[in-house]
Amino acid sequence: MAFELPDLPYAHDALAPKGMSAETLEYHHDKHHNAYVTNGNKAVAGTEWEGKSLEEIIKGTYDPNAVAQSGIFNNISQLWNHNQFWEMMCPDVCPMPSELEKALNENFGSVDKFKDAFKAAGGGQFGSGWAWLVKDTDGSLKVTSTENGVNPVCFGQTALLGCDVWEHSYYIDFRNARPDYLTNFLDNLVNWENVASRM
Repeated sequence: MAFELPDLPYAHDALAPKGMSAETLEYHHDKHHNAYVTNGNKAVAGTEWEGKSLEEIIKGTYDPNAVAQSGIFNNISQLWNHNQFWEMMCPDVCPMPSELEKALNENFGSVDKFKDAFKAAGGGQFGSGWAWLVKDTDGSLKVTSTENGVNPVCFGQTALLGCDVWEHSYYIDFRNARPDYLTNFLDNLVNWENVASRM
């Protein structure tokens, strides 16, 4: 069964009051995300990966020793990344559940220190990639960054929060100011209940 582009969990203009415009979502979801779906389906057709889950394909095609990943990996991993990304944001007020706040305090010292680490990871990622809050294999929470479409699935980690730092995610609204985009993402856009549910 072919992969499909999931609908956004909110209207295209729902995040606009919080700093992510309808134009960004029209390009990012309707064009970029859709291209990963289309190209991913073409890439896996007729291969051993046809009929496998996104996670199975990601784990099976990721090569930690490769400078450039395969076309199958790049498209399927980005399809997975974006499926998560839209769910990790909300148009409403999304307060942080107490269990998540406690976990961040225990692992980072404070919520603010977590945010600083997350912004540093995203802002310091050279070129395209992602910033992540992950639950590592030992149960601890960590902030990481990955290049291009690489994601926590590759390392056996659980993605709790991910922020796309490819330019297509922020250039319409923030131009080249990636740090401002990351600050706005953490302060205004994150669906903290969704993040907590992934723990």
